[in-house]
Amino acid sequence: MASVSSPDLSAPTTAKIVIAGGFGVGKTTLVSAISEIPPINTEAWMTSASEPVDHLDDSTDKTTTTVAMDFGRRTIAEDLVLYLFGTPGQPRFWPMWDDLCRGAVGALVLVDTRRLDVSFAAVNYFEQDSDVPFVVCVNLFDGVLGHPLDEVRDALALPADIPLITCDARDPSSVAQALLAVVEHTIRRTASSFATTRVH
Repeated sequence: MASVSSPDLSAPTTAKIVIAGGFGVGKTTLVSAISEIPPINTEAWMTSASEPVDHLDDSTDKTTTTVAMDFGRRTIAEDLVLYLFGTPGQPRFWPMWDDLCRGAVGALVLVDTRRLDVSFAAVNYFEQDSDVPFVVCVNLFDGVLGHPLDEVRDALALPADIPLITCDARDPSSVAQALLAVVEHTIRRTASSFATTRVH
């Protein structure tokens, strides 16, 4: 009779986190800053041929854009490894988001307060079209918070139960804290849902 091997209880827990947001809010920068492996980026040069469909913002100096996803990995603790999937931000790539979010335990939605309008669609997606728990994060471009978080929450019409935090997408320690906020929010929401189910 064949023996059955015991599960490896020492193996770390792995979790998929989606990094989402509009075009040019810092998703690729964030994944690259925190990944402990060389990140996989699907960057392509932007050309004038895409202007009719992409409606690029003249205020940004970006010359490339993500056309599939960014991927990175980060060990947060001995027993927790995060796999990071960055979404493409331009509207023509939004249909891919459902696939990228499948199996995710949480999402970090990056916003740029200098161009808050590009963030509405991402926030709406996670509020209305996805059951993935999410945290909204203001990317501190130039290390500066341009507007108080209360004003940002009001502008995004963000419910009080959705965490709103800040981070500098270039700073690994700042990004790590933001990712931990996603994990903690997911744990709290899961515990709350379980408690509600037990009551009923």
